[in-house]
Amino acid sequence: MSENKTEVIVVGAGPAGIACAITIARSGHKVILIERGRFSGSKNVFGGAIYAQPTREIFPDFEKTAPLERKNVEHRYAILGEYDGTVVSYQNKHELPVSYTVMRGKFDRWMADEAKKEGVILVEETVVRELIVKDECVVGVKTELEDYYADIVVLADGVNSLLAKQIGLRGDIETKDVAVSVKEVYKLPKEKINDRFHLNDDEGCIYEIFGGSMLGMLGLGFMYTNKESVSIGLGVTLDEFEEHKTKPYELLDKLKQHPVIAPLIKDGELLEYSAHLIPEGGFKKIPTIAGAGVMIVGDAAMLVNNLHWEGTNLAMISGKLAGETAVVALSKGDFSENSLDRYRVELEKSFVMKDLKTYRNLMDVIHERKDSFLKYYLERINMFFEMFTSVNSVPKRTLFWNYIKSFVKSRSIKELFKDFFSVIKLLWSILIK
Repeated sequence: MSENKTEVIVVGAGPAGIACAITIARSGHKVILIERGRFSGSKNVFGGAIYAQPTREIFPDFEKTAPLERKNVEHRYAILGEYDGTVVSYQNKHELPVSYTVMRGKFDRWMADEAKKEGVILVEETVVRELIVKDECVVGVKTELEDYYADIVVLADGVNSLLAKQIGLRGDIETKDVAVSVKEVYKLPKEKINDRFHLNDDEGCIYEIFGGSMLGMLGLGFMYTNKESVSIGLGVTLDEFEEHKTKPYELLDKLKQHPVIAPLIKDGELLEYSAHLIPEGGFKKIPTIAGAGVMIVGDAAMLVNNLHWEGTNLAMISGKLAGETAVVALSKGDFSENSLDRYRVELEKSFVMKDLKTYRNLMDVIHERKDSFLKYYLERINMFFEMFTSVNSVPKRTLFWNYIKSFVKSRSIKELFKDFFSVIKLLWSILIK
């Protein structure tokens, strides 16, 4: 046992796990980081952007050496009908970028290399089968090859964390609380990307896509520009696929054919296809995140702000706070649930839990009124612009009144009032309560 004993074991070498491990190592403690993939990032998938400010908290000078693609200067919000669409654009060209596009295979590997420089021992291509528990305290992990023991184990093993479930810190995830995200990356010359998205060489553009092939479903699409490729994908909750009798790749194929989207990836060469599970349950679905000898971080703790498309930043900060808690616990020699509960307290003080609590009712409202907010009103936005831009010899006042009347004709007053009060209830919980 003594040969495989260390102070902390972190399971999962994604942003949360690496942030945790490097925080502990910088304090002079021994930490082993276990990754099931061939290398860190080989199995990690996300839309395409990391946020600069929280990344600097872990890697202050990351912009100098990290494998970054483009600095994002523009957000476009595309509301798609079946054949038409409305695109709203916001540009922000601050000297310090808000986010960068990255390729996870490269970026996570870079983070892991930085962690190794700080003394983290990285064990790759190793699957943790189960946790070792003694006297109701987690004391190590069983891998397919051997057992490792530690004072503290941190779980950063993703949304489908079977290890957290094993020790009763979380139950089964409902299909409505997890999304399947599928993504494709298309190779395009830098000049074509710059021309199609109106960018300079180092500038990037993010598309957030509503509707289209996902009309009426709880799902969103995305597109990110890299140096010489474009990433496009979507995420839809699992229960939607059963309800609508469709598959993720079918929705993505249909999205790529939309008249607003197709010209942006035209003639691109498919480089990769990937799929990933994303936690969508929000604040109300966060499991118990600390127990005797164990903490849970990142996606495994359901820490995703789906409204603002934030996940990597929450993962990094949760990993950092768990790492700091581990350092305090090691200094005291106390690895009890009460000691490690410091992590929960610090997380609740941070923006991570405050933001998730702010939007705690969002998913309930969206699930209840998805036909309204993810179909009916999206269609009405496009109908408005179709009407507003029409030149058909019909008086504009007539067009306006016809548009207003269509609300009542196509949707009952009762349903409109339900939508209105749902919005008021949501705003009340966000701004006041």
